[in-house]
Amino acid sequence: MKRKVDFLVIGSGIAGLSYALRVANHGSVLIVSKTGISETATWYAQGGIAAVMYNPDTYKKHIKDTMVAGSYLNDEAIVTMTISESTERIKELIEWGAHFDKESSGRYSLAREGGHSEFRVLHHRDRTGSEIQRALTEKVINHPNIEILENHFTIDIITQHHLGKIVRRTHADIQCFGAYVLDPETGQIDTVLAKTTMISTGGAGNVYQTTTNPTIATGDGIAMVYRAKGIVDNMEFVQFHPTSLYNQKEKPSFLITEALRGAGAILKDHKGKEFMHKYDARGSLAPRDIVARAIDNEMKLSGMEHVYLDARHIAERELLDHFPGIHAKCLSIGINIMKEMIPVVPAAHYICGGIKTDAFARTSIHNLYASGEVASTGLHGANRLASNSLLEALVFSHKAGEDAVSRIGSIDFAENIPDWNAEGTVLNEEMILITQSRKELQSIMSNYVGIVRSNLRLERAAQRLEIIFRETEALYDKSVISVEICELRNMINVAYLIIKFASQRKKSIGLHYSIDYPNGDESSNPLL
Repeated sequence: MKRKVDFLVIGSGIAGLSYALRVANHGSVLIVSKTGISETATWYAQGGIAAVMYNPDTYKKHIKDTMVAGSYLNDEAIVTMTISESTERIKELIEWGAHFDKESSGRYSLAREGGHSEFRVLHHRDRTGSEIQRALTEKVINHPNIEILENHFTIDIITQHHLGKIVRRTHADIQCFGAYVLDPETGQIDTVLAKTTMISTGGAGNVYQTTTNPTIATGDGIAMVYRAKGIVDNMEFVQFHPTSLYNQKEKPSFLITEALRGAGAILKDHKGKEFMHKYDARGSLAPRDIVARAIDNEMKLSGMEHVYLDARHIAERELLDHFPGIHAKCLSIGINIMKEMIPVVPAAHYICGGIKTDAFARTSIHNLYASGEVASTGLHGANRLASNSLLEALVFSHKAGEDAVSRIGSIDFAENIPDWNAEGTVLNEEMILITQSRKELQSIMSNYVGIVRSNLRLERAAQRLEIIFRETEALYDKSVISVEICELRNMINVAYLIIKFASQRKKSIGLHYSIDYPNGDESSNPLL
């Protein structure tokens, strides 16, 4: 079935929903959500959203903190633009209905997280993301121009390739005409024609065995655009959150927000000894890449599977008021954080690279935008500063919305786009072929392309991934389309890109640390 829409939005987190609200008064909007509209990485974001709100904080300070965290691989113009718009975007988010914690004076209560020189992180207890998701979802659902397709999977974006034309990554005239969208319940694949398309599908944490990302984060948007010959960038920079709750029975891993360390929690080893000052003068408040590598090193030295986060000295009232979710979660598995230390382990958390965009979230493919974790905007550089990601999504979705609205009147729907061709495919009755390859992929990435890497590990990862790729492509070509086979293909694609970019980076910097280049960047060397 063919459908036509002015603005197609793939993904329903903060990036997709804020963009939809920006453009909805100027045409028809269709949001495609892989699961329910609120099952997003945004929903799981605990810590908060960074913005300059009060003195003594300044845009200049926030810009510097962002550049330092990113090892100055950031695009300074993009950083300046994003930070300078932070206050305005927060005010708009509040107007849309989001609530943030306030002090008794009426001022917003601001937290400070690792890498930040000032208190600038707005929060809603330890459930900031779910509060933002709630506000945006309510507003989107009530907008008459917005239609939402929940539990639908986007297979591929449509370009000239689907009209039988040769498309290469070097071509400057690639155009996006919409997307092919699968209804898993019926098996029907719709051809959605769109004047403009926004990719806001989130991250790719599930290419690793341990991740804080929801199970839907399989790199779909990055893979779709790469297959369509779009340009991606900085894929080697995968941020591991230093402190996920060590609980082997649970996936995804439960995040212990950085804000808890901002409130005074201290990382300790199994003997109860603080260790972070061996690695960085900022101690437990050092940027995430340094903390994650330090924990990884401590675990290797001790042979233990986790370290501890000690919050016992923090006032009970503060823990209950600001971190009720963490308190309740830990209590559910028998840990009282007021009396016991929290076992923590690093987990894949955020990919700083992705689909390369400009200042208006435009990709290298015409009429295609990307915003949120799926994009590589230039803001993060080699490492994301805590709580900058929600801000980035707001700013770039705003810029994309402005651009799309200004151009929508001059864009026509594509003609003669063929429907999805499933001829010759059969139902795959051996799901083990998919699930086992997925486990192998995650094992390869976790063991060879994780927090610490080497040239030999990357070479082995590439060789093993090549086998899985060939097997999966052969299976895909003859199988009836399913979410599972598409996700596996996307994860393989993203894993390939991470390995490729990591292999090309001949120095240690930011989130890419190789034992072959131990002195590449002091900020990324855990042993300095």
